[in-house]
Formats: sequence, structure tokens, C-alpha cells
Amino acid sequence: MVEHLRSRLESRSTERVITTLIIINAVTLGLETSASVMEGFGSLLQAVDRIILAVFVIEIAARLVVYRLPFFRNPWNVFDLTVVTIAALPATEGFAVLRALRILRVLRMITVLPSLRRVVGALVGALPGMGSIILLMLLVFYVFSVMATKLFGTAFPEWFSTIGASAYTLFQVMTLESWSMGIVRPVMEVYPYAWVYFIPFILFTTFTMLNLFIGIIVNAMQSEHEERLTAERAEIAAARANGGGAPAHGSGAAGNCR
Repeated sequence: MVEHLRSRLESRSTERVITTLIIINAVTLGLETSASVMEGFGSLLQAVDRIILAVFVIEIAARLVVYRLPFFRNPWNVFDLTVVTIAALPATEGFAVLRALRILRVLRMITVLPSLRRVVGALVGALPGMGSIILLMLLVFYVFSVMATKLFGTAFPEWFSTIGASAYTLFQVMTLESWSMGIVRPVMEVYPYAWVYFIPFILFTTFTMLNLFIGIIVNAMQSEHEERLTAERAEIAAARANGGGAPAHGSGAAGNCR
């Protein structure tokens, strides 16, 4: 019985059904934000939402029965369980925020599609390499925030009155959002040589630090891709050595505990 249930959970058909339900649920949750749609089809959308949630709960329960404790050793399974649990909690007046968190169910698409899992895995793998860059960025922001507060705080208190305000303004400058006409040029009207401060900051943070972030992420994704290819080649070589064909690759989210 358990083995039959396992095969059903790990089948491609189950993967397709869950993927389809996630897409439908994403559409219905989006439609619920429209007052006119809810006025005409609110009861239908809520019924569809409850049915899909029931299917998700049944699927998670079946996976718990099949895999038992090993279920919790896979972070993707824990993620699925957390998302479905949040969606199943009653959104009463004290927990009204849970109604908005129901959209988190759409993130289950990450666990269903292997390509998305690899991307997220690469991003997580890149986090340790980002630590030094983040620390350097914080130091740069702190130094430039102190300088901006002392240099421009008196004339522009709404932007540079405190270190916190200066850091937020510099973050806006780093993103290049209205940095010239909105901030730098007004400052230069009072301090003509302010460009000597802002241009090095932009060059260092926007064009250097952010490109370092991108480089680390790309390198992590490339490493993830190479590891996957190496593992696939090893599986094929092992299968040929045992006299069999190339192994079938189960990519469904339900097969993560194998």
C-alpha cells in the first residue's frame, strides 16, 4: 500500500496535476484582489481555493505517511509543509495577515520544477561568498553616511539629518532612482563640489559592488550546473556498468525524499 502510494506521488502525472493546481490557485488568488470580480464570482473563487487547499493538504499528508521522518530532512518538503500549514490556518480577525499570506502557496512552484530548485539552490550556495561583499558594502555605507551627515546635514536635513536618513538617501542614489535631478543637483546648488563626493560613491557601489554580487551568483549557478552534469554522468556510467540503460530522472517534488 505504501509503495503504491509512493509511486503515485512520484509519478509525472501527479507532478503535472500539482503544477496545474498551483497555477490555477495563483490566478484565483490574484482575481480575489479585484472587488468587481469578487462581487460576481467571489463564492466560486473561494470554493476553488478551498478545494485546491484540500488537495495540497492531502498531498502533504500522503507524503508524510510515505516518507515519515526522512520527510523532514529535505528542506523543500519542510518548505511545502510550512506554506500549506500557513494557508490552512483560519484567517480570523486576529490573524487577518494570514489571508494575504495565502499567496505563498504559489511559491510551491519552486519545489515542483527542478529548474527553479536549481536556481534557488545556486542562490543559497552563493550566500557564503556574498558575506565579505556585504560587510564591505556596510562599511562603505557607514563611512559615506557619516560624511554626508556632516557635510550636507545642515542644509538638507530631510535627506542627511541623521546617519539613518543619510544611509537611506545614499541607498536611493546607489539604485540610480532620481539620483541626479532629485538629490545630487539640488545639493550641488548649495555645495558646488558635492560631485566629488557622489560620483566616487556611485562608481564604487553601483558599478563595482553590484557587479561583484552578480559575478558570485553567476559563478554559483555555473557550479550548480556542473555538479548536476557530473552527477548525471556518474549515474549513467553506473547504470552501464551494471548492464542497464540510462537511469530515468524523476524530477517531481514528491520524489525529493528518495
